[in-house]
Amino acid sequence: MGLRKILIANRGEIALRVLRTAHRLGYATVAVYSTADANAPHVRSADEAVCIGEPLPAQSYLDIAAILEAARKTGADAVHPGYGFLAENADFAQACRDAGLVFIGPLPAAILAMADKAGAKRLMTQAGVPCIPGYDGEEQSPARLRDEADRIGYPVMIKATAGGGGRGMRLVRGSSELDESLRSAQSEARHAFGNGTVILERAIEAPRHVEIQVFGDRHGNVVHLGERDCSVQRRHQKLIEEAPSPAVDAALREEMGAAAVAAAKAIGYEGAGTLEFLLDREGGFWFMEMNTRLQVEHPVTEALTGLDLVEWQVRVAAGEPLPLRQEQIRFEGHAIEVRLCAEDANDGFMPQSGTLHRWQPPQDLRVEHALAPGADIPPYYDSMIAKLVAHGRSRDEARRKLASGLNELVALGVTTNQALLARCLLHPAFARGEATTAFIAQHEQELLASPVAERSRARAIAAWLLVANANHASGALAPALPIDVRYQLGGETVHAEIAQTTPRRFDIRTGGLAHALECLDLRQAQASLVLDGVAHRLAYVRQARELWFHIAGGEPHHAVDRTLEPLSRGAAFNGDGRVRASMNGRVVALLVEPGERVSAGQPVITLEAMKMEHVHTAAADGIVAAVHAAAGEQVHAGRVLVELAP
Repeated sequence: MGLRKILIANRGEIALRVLRTAHRLGYATVAVYSTADANAPHVRSADEAVCIGEPLPAQSYLDIAAILEAARKTGADAVHPGYGFLAENADFAQACRDAGLVFIGPLPAAILAMADKAGAKRLMTQAGVPCIPGYDGEEQSPARLRDEADRIGYPVMIKATAGGGGRGMRLVRGSSELDESLRSAQSEARHAFGNGTVILERAIEAPRHVEIQVFGDRHGNVVHLGERDCSVQRRHQKLIEEAPSPAVDAALREEMGAAAVAAAKAIGYEGAGTLEFLLDREGGFWFMEMNTRLQVEHPVTEALTGLDLVEWQVRVAAGEPLPLRQEQIRFEGHAIEVRLCAEDANDGFMPQSGTLHRWQPPQDLRVEHALAPGADIPPYYDSMIAKLVAHGRSRDEARRKLASGLNELVALGVTTNQALLARCLLHPAFARGEATTAFIAQHEQELLASPVAERSRARAIAAWLLVANANHASGALAPALPIDVRYQLGGETVHAEIAQTTPRRFDIRTGGLAHALECLDLRQAQASLVLDGVAHRLAYVRQARELWFHIAGGEPHHAVDRTLEPLSRGAAFNGDGRVRASMNGRVVALLVEPGERVSAGQPVITLEAMKMEHVHTAAADGIVAAVHAAAGEQVHAGRVLVELAP
């Protein structure tokens, strides 16, 4: 008897992606959810849904017992783990089998073989796959790891053996950084994976990150579906993925594909998997790890091949042979995907949470998401909130289409990396296909800063929107007098003066520049205006003193009205000796005690948010006067955590 009902053990866009294929194939579906996701789209889209607990202190989506009970309660006979942590959890795969459930993924033994990075490197070496020199021994004492790092030579990469997604990974450029980097990587790995063991590898500077998609079945067939270039990253996590790689020609593709197929065959692999390699400037490639699951970036492979990889997963799990042989797989055009993340790129890519007041995705792209206006972005899960994918006949066509779609996207209420992604796609180095893993670091200043003309335009529009009467189609000022306004925009305090010269015309002076603005139409959520002779359309949201607005074809902006605050507040906020939580998160490490003397830049407390650790440092020299948080405590953005005295 074949499969009948599939439980999806994941959330958000991942769950919706699997649900879409399951429904198309005629399967009944079950969703699971935490209390934080009770009204989430994946819950409403499934035939049945079961609550599996609170989001904290334990991660409910990782609660194996609760998920198996949900399957028993609903009569599901198969489990699809999505492409999160459970997808690579051998214990979960085995528990599903023991419960009589079909696990839509590889065999537990294959997951186990590749879950430990040290063991995986040894297996790959035996299979003839080139591996990076390093240390993968069991002894984890600081002294031994320091000796091994000295032997390998700096720069060296620390990697959690049970890790993935950049968690537990640190680049160390010199011996003075090693101890703190080890502590941080091991702590993050313990919290993310329950295992703080690490390996060391020689750091290959500015490589490309190229991965090969493989598929195997229980009949011994293995094929590859080409490569994806995932070089554009921040914090060792991918932001842009594309296929094919601009650095891989037909000969190299065949060589890398053959190595990936050999690796999969060496462990008797079934289902979807990805072999990840570093590609150096000379065309040499080095094994990093194997992800024993479907990847977040699988849509670019689907765009090139015209295949549904989730369907392939289900068919393989049901015992069917692979639908195609290697010589039958065809690749057409070029595809690029970007990951839209709730994070502030100008604040160290700090994760953001809150309410997404406006959400309007572009119509001409594939957009994978689980969002709607008013959606809550909680602090408990990964910061990625959507993926946008473009397919074109050429790389340049796909790149242009994706950049245009990003400029159309309206996502207001939570800071995202939307503008950064658009600048990456339009950057000359990316356009030439030259981006390596060092791309963002090399071009950080250009990628993070808005063009001068964009900043000037945004300042004038923000000033007007903050004081315009949204109930009046002309945007009349309230009151209709010259008004001074002070606000925060893009990390800077802006002063502006606005005067209304006619019922629809306004003079705005800010930053030493004068602007002429004519309001064509102003409504509660959108506006049309002419600024300095150029017409613009806006989407905007006002929430108390906060303003979010998006200029059609441009960037989103966030402004905070400071008019009613004392002028000294901004300076005091940054110089009062208080270390505040930069986002909602959980305290994982208190690094100082009251009475301790600290130096500027010294780490004092570490928070975990959206599965990543974020170290907060002292802004100046001083003495710790008080610590206002405890390890394990959940804190809100802006809360004072540590107070320093001169």
